[in-house]
Amino acid sequence: MPSLLNPSRPPVFCPGCSHERSLHALDRALQQLLLEPQDVIIVSDIGCSGLFDVFFATHAFHGLHGRALTYAAGLKLARPHATVVVVMGDGGVGIGGAHLLAACRRNLDLTLLLLNNFNFGMTGGQYSCTTPRGARVGSGFLNTLEPPLDVCRTVAAAGAPFVVRRSVYSPDLSEKFAEAIAYGGFAVVDVWGGCPGRYMKANPLTPKDVDALVEKAGLWNGPVAENERPEYGTAYASHVGASSPAWDWKGTEARFRANLSGRYGTVFLGAAGERVLSAGHLWAMTAVRAGLHVTQKNDYNITVMRGPSLAEVLLSSEPIDYPGIEQPEAVVALAREGVERMAQGWAELTPQSLVIQAVDVPVPDHRGRAVQVDFKKAGIGRKDRAVASLGILARLSGIFRIEDLVETAASTVPPSQRDTTVQLLHKGADLVSP
Repeated sequence: MPSLLNPSRPPVFCPGCSHERSLHALDRALQQLLLEPQDVIIVSDIGCSGLFDVFFATHAFHGLHGRALTYAAGLKLARPHATVVVVMGDGGVGIGGAHLLAACRRNLDLTLLLLNNFNFGMTGGQYSCTTPRGARVGSGFLNTLEPPLDVCRTVAAAGAPFVVRRSVYSPDLSEKFAEAIAYGGFAVVDVWGGCPGRYMKANPLTPKDVDALVEKAGLWNGPVAENERPEYGTAYASHVGASSPAWDWKGTEARFRANLSGRYGTVFLGAAGERVLSAGHLWAMTAVRAGLHVTQKNDYNITVMRGPSLAEVLLSSEPIDYPGIEQPEAVVALAREGVERMAQGWAELTPQSLVIQAVDVPVPDHRGRAVQVDFKKAGIGRKDRAVASLGILARLSGIFRIEDLVETAASTVPPSQRDTTVQLLHKGADLVSP
């Protein structure tokens, strides 16, 4: 079986780095298991261990520090037959500790290789969650205040069914890597080694010293009997297979026809409590019932009844690959809060952009076609403006008939609001001429 290393990116680490020994041990393990490059996914995050994904000629995913196990879980669930190997340093394990515990509890068929060199080697040699208390590191005395984390004891206590601890100089390292990868569940291999670029300058370690540290901490050799249980993906599939079939979604049959070819982006700008999101939803649902493709993105503060409320609704006669609205075809300006939230977007409007503007809401200078509406004079309160504006928008854009909006409202709006919604749609449409 040939090597799975990437011939165009030969491994480059600091001279004497323990990571290079781990890299070649992993390559030997993959060869021993007769795995093909297309069947393997290497997942890494930030740090020197994050170089692994480019050094292998396999599939790869490189993500944020401490988050590698989350990406790996998604990949494994999406591709159950793939061999997913996660490579992290002790820095990433500390940063992503909650993800590590979740992976132990879940028992998805992943292999975590923890390349443990007792420091954040890439960023200056600061202490990590595994740094010994007596070590001299780049973060002063801080490591003396915290006992180092025993990763093997931690993951075993959290439910990991396969745990190994070895020195990077151990003669059976590649065999232990192979056992971990072949194990049908979550497997953790804690590999202790040295960082010559940072840690070992102040804390010299020979291979015998590393072996002695591992012996003192205690070897872990594989299966943890009390944690062995069905693998998550297999158990999940068995539950799904035993349940009732999922709803076979075949889409929504068009009930009427929209007058639209291409894309039409609408941005509703209002304030909290003014039913802006509800109006956007009704506009979007009308498009769905007309056979269009639709996306809706909402933006609002976490505060209750205060702050801006925005709805961006993109309609398209073709499938939508990118849901962003960079130059909206229509802007509905109903409240100062929403207008201010879109501060940078007004300059993007073109002479073809329709701007439906409440007369008591000032807007920045723009190149759009403004239509001012006196909602107050028409007896339409602030909480009803957004819904009434749909009637105006339908009339001026010509995409839908008022009857289309009314029919959609009759099917999607709660019964307690249905009559009021229909009245507002008609009232808004009567405020303008097409």
